[in-house]
Amino acid sequence: MTRSNIKINENYLNLKESYLFSDIKKRVAAFGAKYPDAELIRMGVGDVTLPIAGPVARAMQRACAELGGKETFRGYPPEFGYDFVREAIAAYYAGFGVNVAADEVFVSDGAKCDVGNLTEIFGDNPVLIPDPVYPAYLDSNIMAGRRVGFLKGSDENGFLPMPDGLDEDAYIVYLCSPNNPTGAVYTAAQLKVWVDFANRTGSVIIYDNAYEAFIRGDFPHSIFEIEGARVCAIEVSSLSKTAGFTGVRCGWTVVPSQLRAGDVTLKSLWERRQSTKFNGVSYPVQRAAEAALSPEGVAASREQVSYYLENAGYIRALLDGKGMRYTGGDSSPYIWMKCPAGMGSWDFFDFLLERAQVVGTPGSGFGACGEGWFRLTSFAERESVTEGVRRLQEVL
Repeated sequence: MTRSNIKINENYLNLKESYLFSDIKKRVAAFGAKYPDAELIRMGVGDVTLPIAGPVARAMQRACAELGGKETFRGYPPEFGYDFVREAIAAYYAGFGVNVAADEVFVSDGAKCDVGNLTEIFGDNPVLIPDPVYPAYLDSNIMAGRRVGFLKGSDENGFLPMPDGLDEDAYIVYLCSPNNPTGAVYTAAQLKVWVDFANRTGSVIIYDNAYEAFIRGDFPHSIFEIEGARVCAIEVSSLSKTAGFTGVRCGWTVVPSQLRAGDVTLKSLWERRQSTKFNGVSYPVQRAAEAALSPEGVAASREQVSYYLENAGYIRALLDGKGMRYTGGDSSPYIWMKCPAGMGSWDFFDFLLERAQVVGTPGSGFGACGEGWFRLTSFAERESVTEGVRRLQEVL
């Protein structure tokens, strides 16, 4: 066999052999091959099921039609986003009292890409990642060869780790609120502690805000609600769950003008990175995003968010009735439940698959602190959720 003599990025060899959701797909496929007539209820992957709201879909259709006309055709989009959608995002922030300039907004094809790509503008800083949390944070930093430490979440701290006990060093800190997978939400007071820590130590917070639309109650909708955040934080957000854009792909990152590393603004570095490596989001998608952020679009999308939260309510009621420990489900589409009878996460996955034909997500796939916990999602259609709850009622 002929082998290449090129050098590879050996950091990739430090990754797990496969991605969490690939492992789940393989197990489910094997079960399906063994039991082809089984009717599975999928409550694992965080993909939406409701169609994109009418006013949003119509805006995309109009934009597609424009591309078919000589006078309205458009080629490459601006790499940072069209002004009309950057301004719509800034106006959306203003709706909950946050001042973001349109030129601080960078439109992207989703939060996952930006979370991974942001590693490129930083040097070899120590990185702190919550455990448990979305796997892309860890994997992207392993790929970049970063030194990663973990902020341990637990039942005792409500899966909301704080900087207590950390060395007073400069870190890149990842925070996610509402958290995926635990559904836990930081209060303003808790975020103020993190912002003060970042400013005191010269750290930078990368704040994943993808589930902001699910927040209910007195919780911050942006880290920029917190005094001092504009000089220490970058915020990443998305329309994937907010407006059903998981297949359409559109999100954004806010890099404040005041955020600096020495004499260099991080905004200028992100601009340089995006202009070199990103060709922008398509015009029809950006018109759809503009519509999703309009008052009519927000109202329509909020109805869908409420639907998913109602689904979560059925799952929460079941767990409450069983006296089982869980977090999430009230300001999040995720329910993070303690596995019964001391079962391990993958053991419980197999148990539910075999006994109830319900697919969830093993908590250990989100980090070592997720062992013994399990994630259920509320994104399925109502009939599937109620049937899933009925099956869970019988086996838990």
